[in-house]
Amino acid sequence: MFHRSLPLLSLLFLASPGAAAGEGDGPSGAIRFDLNRLDESGLQGPPDGRRALDYEYCIPGAARYRERVAAIDPSARFLPGSRGRIGCRPDQVLVLGNTHQPGFRDVLAALAELPFVERIVECVFE
Repeated sequence: MFHRSLPLLSLLFLASPGAAAGEGDGPSGAIRFDLNRLDESGLQGPPDGRRALDYEYCIPGAARYRERVAAIDPSARFLPGSRGRIGCRPDQVLVLGNTHQPGFRDVLAALAELPFVERIVECVFE
């Protein structure tokens, strides 16, 4: 019976957000954007319009979680009370960061390994 459900599960995964090629492939699967788009400086885009990639994620509201994140990511900005596009719950704090920093890949990998970070998504400002 289990083998019959595999095609259905595959279709559900492919239809889910973040299932596009290169997304969700980061450490723990938490990074939901393609790091290969970024150069060694953490920038993306055409040569005459390079820009950092902004990202967002949710963490629990207690100060100790903010302290752990701040120790890893110097670009982290905490926005309590904001849901962000990611949809943080009322008991969570929205965190924004960006890739234009030294060691951005290591920063993202360390964030993705935190047990309380479920997913890190690209943040698009409009």
